[in-house]
Amino acid sequence: MVRRGLRMILEDQSDITVVGEAADGAEAVELARRLRPDVCLVDIRMPRLDGIEVTRALAGPGVTDPLRVVVVTTFDDDEYVHGALRAGALGFVLKDAGPALLAEAVRAASAGDALISPSVTLRLLEHLAPVKRKRSGRQPEQALSAREIDVVKAIAVGRTNQEIAAELFISLSTVKSHVASVQGKLGVRNRVGIAAWAWENQLVDSAV
Repeated sequence: MVRRGLRMILEDQSDITVVGEAADGAEAVELARRLRPDVCLVDIRMPRLDGIEVTRALAGPGVTDPLRVVVVTTFDDDEYVHGALRAGALGFVLKDAGPALLAEAVRAASAGDALISPSVTLRLLEHLAPVKRKRSGRQPEQALSAREIDVVKAIAVGRTNQEIAAELFISLSTVKSHVASVQGKLGVRNRVGIAAWAWENQLVDSAV
C-alpha cells in the first residue's frame, strides 16, 4: 500500500516518470542496475536486503558508476539513517513528509543535488550529532579554505546553492565549484556527506 501510494504521488508530477517498482531490496538492486533510473527511491526497511545494503550496492564507495539514491525513513531510525548516509545516500525523506517534499527530493537528486532542509535532514543530522560529537571528527588531509567552511556551514543548515550564492555574495558557479572542492577534500560523494562532516566537527550550532 505504501509503495502504491508513493507511485501515485510521483506519477502525478508532470516531470517525473516511474520506470520500475520492486517488492524487496534484492529486486530493487537488480532493477536499478538494469533500468539505470535517474533516481532510486529506497525504503530503509525492506525484505531480503534493507535500504542500507541497497544504497551501498547502488551508490557505495566501491561502485564505479553510482546511481542517485534517496532514502525514505522515519525520524526514529537514526542509526539506519547514519548507515545509509555512509553508504552513499543522496537525500532523505520522512514517510510523513507529504507529496510535495517527496517530489522535491526526487528532483533534487536528479539534478545531482541533495534534499537538505531544516524540516528533514537537519533534524536527522542534529539527532545524530550528540553521538558523533563524543568522538573527534575526522579531518581532511587538505584543509578547507575559509570560504569553503562558509559553504559547508550553509549546506549543513539546509541552504540550496542559490541561497548560498545570495548569502555569500558569490555566483552560482562559484558555489558549485566550492561544493565540488569540499567533496573532494572530505572524500564524500554528496551534500549529505558534507552536512554530516559539519555536524561531526561541531561546525553547526545544535540550536539552529
